[in-house]
Amino acid sequence: MAVAKSIKMYLTIFVATTCIYMVLYQYHLSRQPIPQPEYIVKPPLYIITPTFRRAEQLAELTRLGYTLKHVVNLLWLVIEDANQTSPLVIHTLNRIGVPYEYFLAPMPEEYKKAKKTKPRGVSNRNRGLEYIRANATSGVFYFADDDNTYDISIFEQMRYTKKVSMWPVGLVTQFGVSSPIIREGKIKGFYDGWIGGRKFPVDMAGFAVSVKFLHERPNAKMPFKPGYEEDGFLKSLAPLNLTEIELLASNCTEILTWHTQTKKNANAAALNVSTYGDTNLVELNKFLVRT
Repeated sequence: MAVAKSIKMYLTIFVATTCIYMVLYQYHLSRQPIPQPEYIVKPPLYIITPTFRRAEQLAELTRLGYTLKHVVNLLWLVIEDANQTSPLVIHTLNRIGVPYEYFLAPMPEEYKKAKKTKPRGVSNRNRGLEYIRANATSGVFYFADDDNTYDISIFEQMRYTKKVSMWPVGLVTQFGVSSPIIREGKIKGFYDGWIGGRKFPVDMAGFAVSVKFLHERPNAKMPFKPGYEEDGFLKSLAPLNLTEIELLASNCTEILTWHTQTKKNANAAALNVSTYGDTNLVELNKFLVRT
């Protein structure tokens, strides 16, 4: 009996001591900082957006800017077809808060005088390429027009482009979509409302390019040729084979970008200052393009 009592006593002491040590250990752990996972820096994105003064300009920059605000490690290159900077554009960009650079790149006079379709946005995009060549060594760039609509998931997908990536673009037209034609996981051609003898009949919103790949092709640029801007630029990246193009948007089965194009509107009528000169409309007038 004495031996049994002794064993029971020692077991009780052992269990009690173990419990005390466990409580003290848990308390010690609770005082330690929670280990954080290493911060992974994602490859940078350079978003090149041509713009020009018009009634819809600030509205469209605002819409695109707040989309881009959801994307990390991004620099927004806003490039205006103008001869002088716009305080309203600067005010809008500062208010949105996306990291940006703002440049001017007016269309050359020889193209402004053309009676036929003008090569809009070409000087802007080539200015963006100049900036990337001078300031970027890694990452991916993308031509994002301010009048299009974007699902933010496409920005995360394009971020890892090794050379050139492509995906479908929804068109708010009778044709419906512009896309590579994929059969058995490979590009077999292109589906677009206008082929026009182009090698790459794709929409401007449907491809992204690696910065490194651009550096390896120092002469790549966009031509001043209406209707052939995308095709001319992609051909200037030669050699570029269809087998090297990376397919995004679930192997080109999803539409994550839309070429929407806001309907062109007339400028607002001039404000009647004699009637409203002492009201808030005078301040609001600064934000509007008027006749």
